[in-house]
Amino acid sequence: MQTMQERGFIHQCTDAAALDKRLAKERVTAYIGFDCTAPSLHVGSLIQIMALRWLQKTGHKPIVLMGGGTSKVGDPSGKDEARKMITPDAIAKNLESIQSIFEHFLSFGTGPNDALMVNNATWLDKLNYIDFLREYGRFFSVNRMLTQDSVKMRLEREQNLSFLEFNYMILQAYDFVELNQRYGCALQIGGSDQWGNIVMGLDLQHRIDSERRFQPLAMEAKGKEPLRVLEVQPMIKAKRADAEDYSTKAFMNYLNQGDAKGLFGLTTPLLTTGAGAKMGKTAAGAVWLNKDMLSPYDYWQFWRNTEDADVGRFLRLFTDLPIAEIKKLEALGGAEINEAKKILAGEITRLCHGDRAAKQAAETAKKTFEEGGIGADIPVFKLAPAELGKGLPAYELFRLTKLAASGGEAKRLIRGGGARINDRKVEDENELISPAQFDKDHSLKLSSGRKKHMLVKLS
Repeated sequence: MQTMQERGFIHQCTDAAALDKRLAKERVTAYIGFDCTAPSLHVGSLIQIMALRWLQKTGHKPIVLMGGGTSKVGDPSGKDEARKMITPDAIAKNLESIQSIFEHFLSFGTGPNDALMVNNATWLDKLNYIDFLREYGRFFSVNRMLTQDSVKMRLEREQNLSFLEFNYMILQAYDFVELNQRYGCALQIGGSDQWGNIVMGLDLQHRIDSERRFQPLAMEAKGKEPLRVLEVQPMIKAKRADAEDYSTKAFMNYLNQGDAKGLFGLTTPLLTTGAGAKMGKTAAGAVWLNKDMLSPYDYWQFWRNTEDADVGRFLRLFTDLPIAEIKKLEALGGAEINEAKKILAGEITRLCHGDRAAKQAAETAKKTFEEGGIGADIPVFKLAPAELGKGLPAYELFRLTKLAASGGEAKRLIRGGGARINDRKVEDENELISPAQFDKDHSLKLSSGRKKHMLVKLS
């Protein structure tokens, strides 16, 4: 817990003191769930992945729970409207694509603290609706479910919340029960928006355990298999002299006093910049972890552009660097902080894409930014000769390559002096860019400001 706290991973914890004692005493199995709603996770999930990494580095056992089942429902947390329904085939493809990223951060195998990867479709796809309602539905209070932020927000805004989405928290709670029973999992970790769902999972396991403590008495009274709570409670009333101690109210109070077999919940903070902006996306789109959706160079560049105030915090959360070294780096001022940003970008890219990709990205950035050249990893935009024709206005070329979101934005970029072609400032937004301006390799370098570059190739 000290490591997690020192590096900034803890937002809320159900019982921090007890969890700290448990982690110091024995190996703890912990899990985080990841739904398969896209072919890749983005940097918003990186804080949870690194939390699992540090748990494993300190001797504990991580479980990566792939949401092959829950992805068919869709988590309403933090959403203003229902997620788009995904076909089972798409979920399977997304799951396969996402799995590969974890191999860069965790060690999988059969050892005591090797990571496990589990798919919740293993048990969720086999559930019988009526049996599940009878066995577990009675433990969930609709009154309490309506107070969950994911539900409350929609209702207050009078936005539709489907019964399908309403069930998501029940399935997530049941995941914790299954993982506890199958693998002895004692800790669930999630983002700050998952706090209510995590506590609900703890409560479900606790209520199941509490009911089981009554079963021997019911079996003695009836002489048969363990009974459900609605059958157990009257047996207790009949067995004891003080009936008021076994009223429905007293019984439910008893259910709320257990320890849920030492289970814990922990949430990580929302990933934001020092200015308070939510991270994970840029103007160009999501910052994906899979290299086929975002190149290692663009990934490196994203972290290189970190705001000065965030360097120390991101070094703690997203790298393995020792705290003493991080303190030295975050203390750098002026132009020297840029060296710390390069180290940050290099370390994070190395973890996600490997040492070679990190070094190549750094070399490309050096050639592009410091030497005015063209690095091997600079993004490429392929332009058909027919599309170029005899020439295109400069602003249109910046729009086509998405260095500007629109023609108007491209014109403002040029008027503000932020646009360059082959390192030459563009003075006229309507300047005609013709085939003659491309080099012998049929290439042309565009720059938007100092940090965004694109190589246009005729092909």
